[in-house]
This record gives sequence, C-alpha cells and structure tokens, in this order.
Amino acid sequence: MITTAFFDTKPYDRPHFDALASALGVSITYFESKLNEKTATLARGFDVVCAFVNDTISERVIDTLYEGGVRLIAMRCAGYNNIDFKAAYGKIHIVRVPAYSPHAVAEHAVALLLSAVRHIHKSYARTREFNFSLTGLVGFDLYGKTVGVVGTGKIGRVFCDICRGFGMRVLAYDPYPAADLDVEYCSFEALCRESDVISLHCPLTEESLHLIDRASIALMKEGVVIINTSRGALIDSHALLEGIRSRKIGSAALDVYEEEAELFYEDQSATILSDDVLMLLISMPNVLVTSHQAFLTEEALSNIAETTMASIDAFGRGAFMEHEICYRCDHCHKREGARCF
Repeated sequence: MITTAFFDTKPYDRPHFDALASALGVSITYFESKLNEKTATLARGFDVVCAFVNDTISERVIDTLYEGGVRLIAMRCAGYNNIDFKAAYGKIHIVRVPAYSPHAVAEHAVALLLSAVRHIHKSYARTREFNFSLTGLVGFDLYGKTVGVVGTGKIGRVFCDICRGFGMRVLAYDPYPAADLDVEYCSFEALCRESDVISLHCPLTEESLHLIDRASIALMKEGVVIINTSRGALIDSHALLEGIRSRKIGSAALDVYEEEAELFYEDQSATILSDDVLMLLISMPNVLVTSHQAFLTEEALSNIAETTMASIDAFGRGAFMEHEICYRCDHCHKREGARCF
C-alpha cells in the first residue's frame, strides 16, 4: 500500500480524497500543518507527500523528505513556483494538477470584476445595516469596454470567452500566443495603455514577478480595474497601494496576495495582522479581497482529487506519470514517454 502524508489539510479536502484512496490502495495521513522546514520530518516513513500552493518546498525540505523515504511530491494544484526543482531532480518526482477547472477560476475572476465595478460588496454591507442609499455606488457597463487578459492558457481562454459574452473588446498578452484563439494579441505595454480592465491569468516566473509594478501602472488608464486570480507576486503590493491611493487605479479585486502564505486559508479574525500593506488594501473601499478561493468548487475539488490520486496510483505501479514536471522537461526522459528521471 502506498502511504501518503497530506499537508495543509482543510475540511473540504478529505471527502474527495477519502472516496478514492481505499479503491486505489492508498493510505492517507492528514496533517493540518503546512509543509515547511519545521514540519517536513512528519513525512518520515511515507512514500508520497501531497502538498498545496502555500507549502514551502525548499532544498532543505526536499533533502529532509528524501532522507525520510519520500519519492513523490504530488501537488494538488496547478502552480509550482514554491518548489526547488533543481534540488528535487534525481531524488523526488513531482506531479501536479494542470487543469482542475479553468471554469471555476475564470468565473470567480468575472465575479470579482462584477462585484468591483458595480460595488456589490459595498452594497451588501450597507443593506445588512438597513442602509439603502445608492450614493457612492455608481458603476459602469462592461459592454464596449476593453479588457486586457495577461496569459491565455486554459483559464485565460475561458475568461476571454466570458468577456466576449459581455460585449467587451478583448486584448491579450502572452509570450506564447495561441494560434487558435480569436483575440487581439499585443505587447504588455500596449495592453496596459489601452485596457479599462486588466485580469491576470499567467504563472509566476522570474520574468513575471511584479509584472504589475510602478512602471506598468504608470502606463495604465486612469481608473483602471485590476483583477488577480493567479499568483500574488505578479503584483508589487506597495505599487498597487500607491496606485489606489493616487486614484490611478479605480479598483482592485484580488484572490491572491504576494505575502499570503501565512495568512490565507486560516481564520485570522482574532489576530492583529502584522502585514500593514494587506491591512491597508483591505481597508480601501475600492479594493475587494478573497482568500485564494477561486478554485473552490465541487467540480474542481473532485477533479483535483481524481488527478492527484491517479498520479499517486501510477507512481505506485511504476507507470508513466502524465503530469510529472521537472526543471529539465525540455530535455528529460518524459519526451520519450518515460518518467523525468
């Protein structure tokens, strides 16, 4: 039986994984703590570690896991910028869930957009206190506006389709444009200059770190709306706060934040936060923050569990793992239908 240490467990994780584990002969031990240098020893004696987006998988963590017998890290998410791939190569295989539900994330991005431009969150808070005034709730039509979509992978494509349904002009920026996608590709600078709304759907890489910074914000239209459901560090939070204070940015709707690792997914309501930038952002009337919940639908949770458990099962059988990744994937054995190493 394959033994799996499951980190950063939440109540909504277990039903979907438990339903598949016994049928596949996989034993899961759930840990509420995040995976990091302090907790990696908990995985000693396990074959597999199942980790999530805010776990820290550094070289030291990799070495601790490897010494403890772990040979597979199964990421139950699409992103993997929190992994030291060079440290893992040759020691521990890594798999991920590349497309659990592009519709879930894209639809949440649209929900954020609509809430931001029509002030739904403010109106909800008002009416809870029986304040039915409409003062300060004037929004704008999406129809006829230009939306700039950064990243046209599966999620970005769905978002583009939805925006076209609203009658919006869709601009897109992607270093690797999709030939079959009916959008108007342009440079990132042109996208910043021409867009009324900018929505981020790209991975976090060295090139995309702080893609939204003081320089790019300076190029944007007055009153631009910024949506981020991808990775927090795509935006320089200090620059975002400055842009909001100067009213260059009309509103921002964020499902991710660059320093979210120790904050999101937990109840912090009785805590005095030490992150001044996040506290100021949340206090702004034109900023809407959700806690990395864009993926959180029944369909997505089911797909995450199925894909992750299928990878663990393939690992246990010694079979090819379709969703394995490594830092040498352009030149590794996966091109030949084998494992990365």
